[in-house]
Amino acid sequence: MKPYADTNFLTAFYSGGIHATQAERLIQQKATEGGGPIAVTFLTRMEVINSFQQQVYFTRNGVPGVHASPEAAMLEEALFLDDLRDGTFVHLMRIEDETLATVFEELVHRHTIKHGFRAYDSMHVASALILGCDTFWSFDTKARKLAELEGLKVN
Repeated sequence: MKPYADTNFLTAFYSGGIHATQAERLIQQKATEGGGPIAVTFLTRMEVINSFQQQVYFTRNGVPGVHASPEAAMLEEALFLDDLRDGTFVHLMRIEDETLATVFEELVHRHTIKHGFRAYDSMHVASALILGCDTFWSFDTKARKLAELEGLKVN
């Protein structure tokens, strides 16, 4: 299994929340099967860091089900970045801009007019395809649908 984990999956793993148990289960399953670290792109890295801070914003603004302090967000970010530096669990993978643009545009032209996919969904699925992943981990229904349309297994 060579999974690609999108932002909401990694955020659930590091921050908890309603999908944390499922994220932990999939990561444990991958650990027993082996296959190396989970690929993380520059885009995902930036989104995950923003997501930790966004949870603090949501908490301060009364969004139900979100409980994050600034201290917790900084700790989650530090753990994530430490894991990236270590490279055993997650590993930063570079994708050339032109390669991403080409695959992204192909996905958009093939699917967006029919299903209304967001740009970030298309970028994540394009990244998974470019990196040779066979599985797509996400809790986003639309992203999962696009991944399935492109032949990736979903969690």
